Amino acid sequence: MDIGFIITIFLIGFIGSYISGMLGIGGSIIKYPMLLYIPPLFGLAAFTAHEVSGISAIQVFFATIGGVWAYRKGGYLNKSLIGYMGVSILIGSFIGGYGSKLMTEGGINLIYGILALIAAVMMFIPKKGIDDTPLDQVKFNKWLAAILALIVGTGAGIVGAAGAFLLVPIMLVVLKIPTRMTIASSLAITFISSIGATVGKITTGQIDYFPAFIMIIASLIASPLGAMAGKKMNTKLLQVILVILIAATAVKIWLDIL
Repeated sequence: MDIGFIITIFLIGFIGSYISGMLGIGGSIIKYPMLLYIPPLFGLAAFTAHEVSGISAIQVFFATIGGVWAYRKGGYLNKSLIGYMGVSILIGSFIGGYGSKLMTEGGINLIYGILALIAAVMMFIPKKGIDDTPLDQVKFNKWLAAILALIVGTGAGIVGAAGAFLLVPIMLVVLKIPTRMTIASSLAITFISSIGATVGKITTGQIDYFPAFIMIIASLIASPLGAMAGKKMNTKLLQVILVILIAATAVKIWLDIL
């Protein structure tokens, strides 16, 4: 492993984790395509889809820890929401992470493309008035939240993601959770989800540990920095960045699939 490889992987991890902390996502929606496509552009070793999903899974685990820690004060973490969606997504992500061993690389990429497309469409749905509700008065349908989290966890576990890029649109559009509470709570739910996906990938031998270690170091540095930046940004701007990010990734993945 040369220094160029180490720097490239570190920068991918840093950029993805900064965005993770800022927007309340695990970062896989950014890091999955970056790990897949950027190393070969610089003449470095290319990762397989299985290796990328494994590295993403374990890295998300550490990226979300940093983000949740930064949001621990201020009433942004909705414990009830985290409990209902966290347990469901943990079960789903373990099923998906373990079952992905039986899938082809094309099948993993197809699942990723479908998830990204659904998330992109949802982000374009108007979200008027959700930030007018005081954080201590937020209510949501608990069973709907749990069922949707189970579905998201299964699909996300397959691609080594924690599913936050789908959780965030669901929480904003379907459950009507205010933007900053969505970002903070989704990081906590994503952390729980990543446990199941990580265990599934480790037990089936799908993780390349050296690049994963580099990504983890980058995550622990960048995620809290991103969370601090997200606290200061206008919620409308945060939503716009999410729309652009999710839509661009969906387009890129589908262009490659087709």
